[in-house]
Amino acid sequence: MRQIVLDTETTGLEWSQGDRVIEIGCVELIDRRPTGNNFHEYLNPDREVPQEAVQVHGITNEFLVDKPRFHEVAERFVEYIRGSELVIHNAAFDVGFLDYELSRLGKGWGRVDDFASVLDTLLVARERHPGQRNSLDALCKRYDVDNTQRELHGALLDARILADVYLAMTGGQKALFALDDDEGQANDQGTERGIRRLSADRPVLAVVRPGERELQAHEALLDRIDKASGAARWRQQGGAGDA
Repeated sequence: MRQIVLDTETTGLEWSQGDRVIEIGCVELIDRRPTGNNFHEYLNPDREVPQEAVQVHGITNEFLVDKPRFHEVAERFVEYIRGSELVIHNAAFDVGFLDYELSRLGKGWGRVDDFASVLDTLLVARERHPGQRNSLDALCKRYDVDNTQRELHGALLDARILADVYLAMTGGQKALFALDDDEGQANDQGTERGIRRLSADRPVLAVVRPGERELQAHEALLDRIDKASGAARWRQQGGAGDA
């Protein structure tokens, strides 16, 4: 599965008021692994970048003077995202700006969703953490993702951080089975695509039975659960059974 984690920086917050994209940063994931095949461009917006926006991302008018216009990178960008799933935080913002940039090129260019599907990680985070803050910085803290380099916003930096957050937020137990790059194929130790086959002549696993004191402590704990909740599920279901 090919996913593109995408972020943009802009001259302001409203494309409908003529604000423009000034940076696009993309990180490619194949089967949830970063490939290093990233897309990154600064863009000359042919308009002033307000000082309040510069304070957010640090991208100045002077820096953008010799950068390409969107129309110069549009074909390469569209081919880069084509057929992928775009992973974007607050996707409506970035997609709205990119659709606006494409619309300025004239008929025949289409919209972002003509080339790729979109997954909004903000919506995913709100489903998983209702009523909590779900900004990118908040998610970094929640999932222990290092964002100490994020003194200013930057499209490629934020895309890399979002990739880490997305993988942590959606990985679950899959991380337990992650393979290094050299473990993808079968080898002579019996490992095949993450399945480790145990030897048939391995020693029998020892079974440790609880002693009398452990059994008494267990019963005392169940008594406390019965008193607190009115019913200990363990006793209702017949304890451990024959397991």
